[in-house]
Amino acid sequence: MRSRSGLIVALLLCLPLLAHAQRAGSVGGCDIRRGTLCTNANLNGADLVGVNLANSQFTRSDLSGADLSGATLNEANFSSTELTGTNFSGASMTRINLRAARLGQAKLVDADLRNAVLQNADLHQADLTGARLANADLTNARLDGAILNNADLQRANLRAAKLKGASLVGANLTGAILTRASLVDADLTGANLDQAIFLNAQTDGCTGCP
Repeated sequence: MRSRSGLIVALLLCLPLLAHAQRAGSVGGCDIRRGTLCTNANLNGADLVGVNLANSQFTRSDLSGADLSGATLNEANFSSTELTGTNFSGASMTRINLRAARLGQAKLVDADLRNAVLQNADLHQADLTGARLANADLTNARLDGAILNNADLQRANLRAAKLKGASLVGANLTGAILTRASLVDADLTGANLDQAIFLNAQTDGCTGCP
């Protein structure tokens, strides 16, 4: 009888923990899982380190200041999403949709953004050191003051991109398209510009530009 009573007490004590475990996959009313649908969600400052959100949709949501370092975000949709100051360092973001997203001052150090869609995205003062952006579409993206040192931008589309004051030291721009891009005061020291296209690019004050 005593052992049964002890078991009941133990179960009662565990109930709060079980309830917490059931809620652990939900942040701001959004289920944190692969393929989740969280449009217009508020996840400002959320701790999402290492989560798997591949194929998920966060269109028009607010994840500013959130920590998504090491997360898996392949083929996710973050178009028109607020991502100011968000940490994506080391995240896997291949084929992610970041069209018109606001990523000012975001951290994307060593992030994998191959084939990503970043058309009209705002990445001013973002840190993309060592990021992989091969074949990414950065058409008309705002990258003023961004850091792209040692980034892989092979065959990236930077048509009409705004790179004023950006740092691309040691970046790989092989085959990149920079037609009509603004590179005023940018630094391309040591960058690989083999077959890169600078047609009608603005290069006043640019270091290392052709």
